[in-house]
Amino acid sequence: MNGEKTTIEFDDRIVRMFLLASIVWGAVGMLVGVLIATQLNYWQANFDMSWLTFGRLRPLHTNAVIFAFVGNTMFAGIYHSTQRLCKVRLASSFLSNLHFWGWQLIIVSAAISLPLGFSRGKEYAELIWPINIVVVFIWVVFGINFFWTLARRNEKSLYVAIWFYIATIVTVAVLYIVNHLSIPTSILHSYPIFGGVQDALVQWWYGHNAVAFFLTTPILGIMYYYLPKAAERPVYSYRLSVVHFWSLVFLYIWAGPHHLLHSALPQWLQSLAMVFSLMLWAPSWGGMLNGLLTLRGAWDKLRTDPVLKFFAAAITFYGMVTFGGPLLSIKSVNAVGHYTDWIIGHVHAGTLGWNGFTAAGMIYWMVPRLWNTKLYSVSLANMHFWLGLVGILLYVASMWISGITQGLMLNGTTEGGQLLANPNFIDTLTSIRPLMGTRVVGGGLYLIGWLMLSWNVWMTIRSGSPVNGTMEVLEEKPDPASKMGLFEAFVNPPVIYSTLIVVLACSWGFSDGIGAIVSMVALFAVVLISAVHLERGEATWGQWYEKLLANSFPFTILVIFSVLIGGIVQIVPLVTVTEKGIVDDRMQVPYTPLELAGRDIYVSEGCYTCHSQMIRPFVGEILRYGDYSRLGESIYDYPFQWGSRRIGPDLARVGGKYTDDWHFNHMLNPRSVSTGSNMPNYPWLLEKDIDVAVLPRKLDVQRTLGVPYPELTPKEIQASVTKQSAEIVERLLRKGVLIAPEKEIVAVIAYLQKLGQSETVGSESQEKNQSE
Repeated sequence: MNGEKTTIEFDDRIVRMFLLASIVWGAVGMLVGVLIATQLNYWQANFDMSWLTFGRLRPLHTNAVIFAFVGNTMFAGIYHSTQRLCKVRLASSFLSNLHFWGWQLIIVSAAISLPLGFSRGKEYAELIWPINIVVVFIWVVFGINFFWTLARRNEKSLYVAIWFYIATIVTVAVLYIVNHLSIPTSILHSYPIFGGVQDALVQWWYGHNAVAFFLTTPILGIMYYYLPKAAERPVYSYRLSVVHFWSLVFLYIWAGPHHLLHSALPQWLQSLAMVFSLMLWAPSWGGMLNGLLTLRGAWDKLRTDPVLKFFAAAITFYGMVTFGGPLLSIKSVNAVGHYTDWIIGHVHAGTLGWNGFTAAGMIYWMVPRLWNTKLYSVSLANMHFWLGLVGILLYVASMWISGITQGLMLNGTTEGGQLLANPNFIDTLTSIRPLMGTRVVGGGLYLIGWLMLSWNVWMTIRSGSPVNGTMEVLEEKPDPASKMGLFEAFVNPPVIYSTLIVVLACSWGFSDGIGAIVSMVALFAVVLISAVHLERGEATWGQWYEKLLANSFPFTILVIFSVLIGGIVQIVPLVTVTEKGIVDDRMQVPYTPLELAGRDIYVSEGCYTCHSQMIRPFVGEILRYGDYSRLGESIYDYPFQWGSRRIGPDLARVGGKYTDDWHFNHMLNPRSVSTGSNMPNYPWLLEKDIDVAVLPRKLDVQRTLGVPYPELTPKEIQASVTKQSAEIVERLLRKGVLIAPEKEIVAVIAYLQKLGQSETVGSESQEKNQSE
């Protein structure tokens, strides 16, 4: 045997740093979550302070939980397990430290900028462009350190956990960069390069798969490593893990548009997303069963071992969430659940149950080993488990009931669909207030459990001392025969058959007539041939895959190929079509400079977290809000504001529905015009001035993006703003409201009164455009 034995010392210092950061940021994210849940029941909890309103704190909560809590947990688990699975120390301590401190800088920057109202207005993608550049840079640092470590490994084959880590790193990079492409207007503001329906598609391609590849795949990798370690049992089925990984990586990326069902998104994209979402049931539950069956022969340990309790419950929640996701992608179910608390319950079952409990199990397993001591209190850890479990169940159950209740009430009609059963939107909120209160209790219990973990970890650390793990390894020279090039990786039966199946399936779905029939017949023929070939050549296929696992570069390329194909098929056709190809029968009227300023304030205040701007083609919604939304009506919206939750009514056609003084009073004190409203007051809008100086640059960028603005000088822009604001102030004065024309409230009123205005695009105008 070539090579010599040597003892290596792992870099566990960086693991300890990320682990402690995850505990701290987890507590912060959960505390903010409890606060904003309280605000939904008690508007007074907004404290009439701009930086403490729900609209600004909700993005802080989501970013803190996703990127600060789960992010630091993920990095700790990846760095700890990768060193042991690869039998090598991390490639660069410098890159590890740069990664840690850079990531904490990003979190602190987000914690400062989001409450101050600096936001891109896109869910899970609110961070402003300078921070995004740092995010990409630090992610590249992480990727270099990880793949450099793989290149130096002393273990030839890549274990299943490493597969999921690779998928996470390359996919998150693609998703984040594409969705955050922007043109800056200042050091703190930018507009995304996509708008309207294109922005909606790209956003939820990112938003859904950020959940998949930031909150799911790395945590699955952690499960595949730490669960067998804690249970002292091997993974139940290696073959099932192969199927789980590749089918999940391929299918997940197609499902993003299911967040836009019944919207103005083209129907073929909605149907495609629903089909692939339903297909996700199989691989997701395959992974769940693989995890639970790994505990075979170790179930008796669950009575006393809190680590296994957390892992078993986490995997169960993973199964529950991956059942709920496909269920909610069925159009008839989505019609009730979308825009309601049902979605909130679904998401938190994943973050609290799957991510939170996996993190707790990993922390309780790691900490005694990283500080060379015993856990301070097993009974306290068990108490944390039961308190957290009760908290999750209270939270999720209340949100399920609340969501279904609100969905049915908002869509309900009487008199054969002629009248709304519940015409006052506030009535639906009043009916679910007890359930929203239950959510606060559940979230509070979960937070208390996390504080117990924090105390338990602190006391454990005090009783021990930091120690780095060591391992005796055999350093062997690479075997040239084991090398695999890209040609060998791609030109082989598994890849060829898979590619043919995807191509023929797409051809069948997008064709009609004889083309669809030929594609269908060819698809079934390829499936049959591949099945026969697999049965006869299983050993050869297995040898190819084992060789692939010894070569991280071609493996990574295959992962990228599997991930990108879904995004390309869905996004490219829509983002490359012309304006005429997007518009149906209505075209949005561009905003005036004052209205654009008001829209940017609307986005800054996070109004999209409570209000949608997309009326679905349902009788109940049309009776309540007006005619259903058309695709062309938001074509100039950068970013789009279709929303994902209705804590307040839809605003797509609110323009002209209320008078200027109604909007003024509503922003100053919502309860003065809408009894029972839980919307916060916005007194600072009456105090802050409109930033007119930035409008020339904003209009230039909008023009670059395709909005048909004429060339305007700064003086012309100022004159336009002055004229329109003076008209609004005059109308307010006639109603007894006195306000200076330069205040932000005037711009917000102008924007709200513009919503719903569009130009009809008839057949005559279309023929005229074509002839020109």
